[in-house]
This record gives sequence, structure tokens and C-alpha cells, in this order.
Amino acid sequence: MTNRMHFSARAALLSSATLFAFAIATPASAQVPQQPAPQEDQSATDADQATIVITAQKREEKILDIPQSVTVVGGDTLERLHATTFQQYLSQIPGLSVTDASPGTTRLTLRGINTEGVSSTVAVYVDEMPYGSSTALVNGAVVTGDIDPFDIARIEVLRGPQGTLYGANSLGGIFKYVTNAPKLDKFSARGRAGVEFVDDGGTGYNADAVINAPLGNNVAFRASGFYRKRAGWIDANPQNVTFTDIVIGALSFDETSRDKNDINDNTQYGGRASLLFQPVEPLKIRLTAFLQNLNTHGSSAVEVDPDTLETTNGELGQTSFIPEFRHVKYRIYNATVDYDFGFANLTSATSYGKLNQQFRLDATAGFASAFNSIFGPLNPFPGTLLPEPISEDPFGVLEDQTTGLKKFTQEIRLASPSNDKFEWMIGGFYTKEKGLIVQHINGQVFGNPDELKEELTDLLFLNLDSKYTEIAGFANATWHITNRFDLSGGVRESHNEQHSDEVIGGPFTPFQFGTFPNLEPGHSSESVFTYSVSPRFEVNDQTAVYARVAKGYRPGGPNAVPPLTPEALALFPVTFAADTLTSYEAGLKTDVGRHLSVDLAAYHLNWKNIQVFGSVNKFNFNDNAGRARVNGVEGTLTARPARGLELSVNGAIIDAKLVDDTPGLVGGEAHDRLPYTPALSFGANADYEFPLATGVTGFLGTSIRYAGKQRGAFRSEFSGKVDANEQPIFLPLPQDHIPQYVTIDLRAGAEFGRFTLDAYVRNLTNTRGIVSLDRADGLPHNASLASYIQPRTIGFSLDASF
Repeated sequence: MTNRMHFSARAALLSSATLFAFAIATPASAQVPQQPAPQEDQSATDADQATIVITAQKREEKILDIPQSVTVVGGDTLERLHATTFQQYLSQIPGLSVTDASPGTTRLTLRGINTEGVSSTVAVYVDEMPYGSSTALVNGAVVTGDIDPFDIARIEVLRGPQGTLYGANSLGGIFKYVTNAPKLDKFSARGRAGVEFVDDGGTGYNADAVINAPLGNNVAFRASGFYRKRAGWIDANPQNVTFTDIVIGALSFDETSRDKNDINDNTQYGGRASLLFQPVEPLKIRLTAFLQNLNTHGSSAVEVDPDTLETTNGELGQTSFIPEFRHVKYRIYNATVDYDFGFANLTSATSYGKLNQQFRLDATAGFASAFNSIFGPLNPFPGTLLPEPISEDPFGVLEDQTTGLKKFTQEIRLASPSNDKFEWMIGGFYTKEKGLIVQHINGQVFGNPDELKEELTDLLFLNLDSKYTEIAGFANATWHITNRFDLSGGVRESHNEQHSDEVIGGPFTPFQFGTFPNLEPGHSSESVFTYSVSPRFEVNDQTAVYARVAKGYRPGGPNAVPPLTPEALALFPVTFAADTLTSYEAGLKTDVGRHLSVDLAAYHLNWKNIQVFGSVNKFNFNDNAGRARVNGVEGTLTARPARGLELSVNGAIIDAKLVDDTPGLVGGEAHDRLPYTPALSFGANADYEFPLATGVTGFLGTSIRYAGKQRGAFRSEFSGKVDANEQPIFLPLPQDHIPQYVTIDLRAGAEFGRFTLDAYVRNLTNTRGIVSLDRADGLPHNASLASYIQPRTIGFSLDASF
């Protein structure tokens, strides 16, 4: 076996640590007054660093005054770019990588902090709320909140660990959506509609609308809605596949996969409603509700030769026997209350979020031979060495999974006003999560895609319930020692407890595990201390240099303890610990009026106790390995040489490698590059606005993005030997090499009065950049699965404001 996941990588990507076991067993001084959290519309598209005000450090500050690497992308910029997904933000954010196998299954990586685990290293926030699981038990790394950006003020990206103010899962940094708050002073409304055409694919369209309405002098309401139909471009091409019994190899049957075009189309729709209430001047209350649904009708994976990466099943084709789907629902509810006492501002942020993901994956290629050899017509010894088959007809295999998360958070903090001498903030944080993963491996008779036979249901199933609670206290302070020199620092003490209960069953269970497991409940408890120290010196009113040392962490957790022999159980880790990352960063920020802005940072990251996967007697678990280190340089330069013209370039050089070997099953060796991190990446953007006629403004723009060569996930293979404890010995395999690619986007349009008409071309040269690559078993031609960026797309939109 050449891959630790013995079925389609489409299934492997979302599998929890438990399901991996199923797979293996089958062969300044310049300050601004502090304001409360609710934000008015604010774009960062055409402002200089001296005037951009953000809330990265949980108080309003100018970006030039923040002693760490921060990128701000305004909502107007995102709309001009027609950027609505993580993948489409990459030209604006240095050091960000995205692994995107299918909509709703996105992994974010900042500064190369990635070992392909199931727990996230980048925390996603929507205003005051952390969204997504903090644990490894709910697949938080790939079930990321890909929030639609319509009617947001900006995106704030904080790189490097943010363990003091933001806490868990911020090893790589923070990705924060800041939404527009209702306005008390005016009524406004806006609508937008568009259509786009994907090269050799389908047609998509979208519609958005927002309304802001004051309800008296002290209350305002804002609501927005969106609908997007994204075109597909992946085809299910018919292939004749032979399935052979795995016992003696004498029995077989042939089956032709299905034929359907553009199977990876998807729809997204949802909306946001927000109420702002200000009964008296010092008090502001904001209530917000957000929902978003994502429905995808197929995988974005394409079959490629594992060595040449050339497609093996048509231009953009895959072998599919059973229609796949993925339904994702985001729900976010937040209440933020601010009261200004004068000497300090009190903020209470209460949030409740829900995630529900249901999907079906076609596991036929990897599992059909095994399941039909026991329960179907490939059974060579019916009623003797093997049970009587439960189906006389050949059947394919599918995985149905439900992932659920309910997350409550409460944060209270008290912060001093911004002033010229000393600023402070203290606070407390509490969160409670309930997680659920339910997996069903079912059989489906070929030729009957809508029929699930009762006797082929739940051939193998898993229920995993988990609970996570965390309480933390934090403090942060900035001392302006002189008019030019200040010192910032912060501390946070966090404590978390986790519990898990796991049940595995189904008639395939004894063939998988040799028994019907009676799994022990899991439990873990840990405390983690994080800190940050940041001296900053203003060279002059436009230039500042800083240094920063900061620590972040990712929670550990329990492993479900399986029924093993005493010898094997002695090797099994009941729990795994938090991994921690310490960052050493130095940076320069300068801004010459509105003409030139520069933001540069260099850093060294020391990552310890890396969370990885291991295996004992076919039962998988999370564990801790050794160390990794990352050295990098990143920066952004923005120039405005003439009125209406803005030029920018951003980039990152990242050297991210393992320092120590990982456990053999994982396959990583010292000096291996961390996965899916280009050594060099950059984006260049140019936008020009100019008068076309009286009351009419034209605009042109282009973006170029380069992603350098990358390495795929760590890999291993079974050596055919076992150690003294009868554990299988795995040998490392070379990482896959993912080639570099370049994309070019164009945009143009005109604004006339209340209306804006524009057109755009995304991926002008139709580049096939790979964003995910996985080895898979059972596919024709021994193919691997690759996911590409979207092909060339031409779109048009019309916007109207009132």
C-alpha cells in the first residue's frame, strides 16, 4: 500500500482521525480615539496606511501603528475584483496559501504552518466571533468558514501567532471578516446582478442586495442577501473498470462509470441582518444574524498521472460511479454591547454559531473490490470461510457523512482609551463546543443511483461525539515611553477540557478490526500560557520599525482508546498535547502621504510538538512529533504615482521545513518541506480610474499572481515488516512535486450616477494551477487526483445604488 488512506483522496481529505483507521485497515505617537466595536462602512482600497483604521488588536488603531504584519483588503476592493472565495483573495494577501479540493473543504495556511492535520492553524473570525472548531475531532482544518464577502467593510489578516488576544488555533494567524454595521444617519439601498461563463464549462450568475434603514434617531437596521450559481467545469467521463476479488483474485466483474458534464457546479445563498441600538451616547448594542448555505453537486478533482501530472481521463475528467453532493450550512448569531465609562470602554461579545455539513463521497474505486468480496458476487467462499453474500448484484460503495458543530463563546474586556502614554486591556474568554461526526459506509447497486438497498446500508458506521470547553484570561498593554518609542506586550492563560465518545459497528467491522470494538471514552485537560512582546520605534512621522516575539498554540485532545492487547495499549497515546509556535519578527512600515506605502517583515518561526497521525494495530490517533522551522520575508508596496492610478505588489519568500522526522506512518523526514507552501509567491495589481464624460468615470485594472513550486503531503508505504511490538513499519516516500503557475485577471467598467457596469476576465491564459494533489487507490491508470484553479472565466455585472 503506497498511501496511508486506502480509498479516494476525496474521502480522505475530510476524514477524521478515526476514519483514517478504516482506510488503513483495508490493504506612535499618532493616536486615534478609541471607538466601540461596531464599525461603519470602511474600505481600504484607496487610503494610505496613516489613515486606515482597523481593529486587529481589538481596539481601533491606524495600521501604521500596529507592531506586527497585517494586511487589510477593503470590501470595495473585493467587489472590484469580483473575489468571493479564499482562492480569489490570494493576489491581495502575501503568505496565504489555500488548499481547495472542493467548495466547502478549504484549508487556510499562513506562513507555511501546515502538516496536513485535521485541526486548523488559522483562526477565522466574523467580527467578534471565532468561527469553526477549535479541536481535531470536528475536522476544523478543512471545514473552514468560507463566508461570502458581500457587504463587508474589509478583511483583516494578521500573520504570525495571535495567542494573546485571539487564543487557540492562531499559530499561523487570524483571518477576520469585519462586516458593515447599520448606519443611524441615512437610508441607503444597493443591488447587483451578474453573469459569468467558464471556459469549456457552464454558465453562472449571481444577485446581491443590501438595505440600510434608520428606525428613529437611536436605532438602525441593515440587511443583505446574496445568491450565487457557480458553473461547473469538471466532467464525469465513462470508463470501463474491472473489480477483482481480494481473496484469490479469480472472480471479477466490469462496470462502466457514469457520463455527465460540469458535475462540480454549486450554489450559495444566504444573508445577514443587523440591528444597531444606541439609546444613550455611551451605550451601543448591536445584534447580528448571518446564514449561508452551500450546495455542491460533485467533486472538483481531476484524474492525473502521478508522475507527469498530465490528465488521464479527458481534459478535465474523473471516474465517477455514484453522484456526489455536499451541503454546508453556516449560522452565526452575535450580540455585542459597548459602554464607554470615560476611563475605559467595556465590551461584551456573546456569540453562538452552528455548522452542519452533509456530504456523499463515491468510494467505489477504493472499496468496491473489498466489499463485493465479502457481501457481493466476488465472494469466493460463500457460507464457508466467508458469510453468505447479502447481494447477488455488484454494487458500488459510498460514504455518507454528517459533521455538526455548535459553538457558544463569551468574551468580556475592559480597555482604556487610546492616549499618549499608557494603554491597557484586560479580559476573559469562554467557549463551549459540541461536535458530531456520523459516517456511514453503504453499498449501492450499480445502475440504480437513487436506490439504497436496506441490506447494503451501514456496512460500516462511526459515531463520534465530542465536547470542548475553554476558559482564558488575557491582558495587553502599550507603554508610549517617548513620543517616538513604545513597548507593547500581552499575556494569556488558557485552560481547556475535552471529552469524546466513539462507536464503531456494522457487518464489515470484524473484517476491518478483527473484532467489534468497545471503545473507551476519551478525555483530556491542559493549560497553555502564551505571550507577546513588541517594541516599536518611529523613525519619523511616516516610518516606523518594530520587533515582535509572540507565542501561539493549538489545543491537543483525547484519542478514543481502542481494545488492544496490553503490549499494544502501552504504545497508544490516550491524549495528545497542544503544539506551540514561537515567532521572532522584525518589520518596517512607511507611508509617504498618499503616494507610497511599504510594509516589510522578516521572521523566524519555531514550531514544537507538531500534531501528526499515528497508528497502533490499525487504530489511528493524533500524536505529537518533533519540530519544524520557518524562515521568511514578506511585504507589500503600494504606489500612487498619479491621480486615479494605484499600483501594488506583494510577495512572500518562505522556507518551511521539518527539523525532525515524523513517525513512520506519516512519512515526513527532517528537511522535508512543509506541504502546500510555495517557496516564492507574489501578486501585482494595477488599477486606474479616469473621467470618460461628465458624470461618468471609467476604470481599468489587472492582477497577476505567481505561485511557486510546492510539495504535496508527506507520504509513506508499508514495508512488509513489523517491529518487536508487532506494529507495522512504514517507510517514507518522496513528496509529490507541484509545479509553479501564473494567473492573469483583467477588469474594466464605468460608473455613471447611481449605476456601475463592469466586465472581467479571471485566469486569462487558462492556466491549470494545482491547488490540491492526492494519491488514490483503484482509479484507472493508477491515477492521482488533482484539483485545479477555475478555468478562464468571463463575467459581467451591473450595480445600482439608491
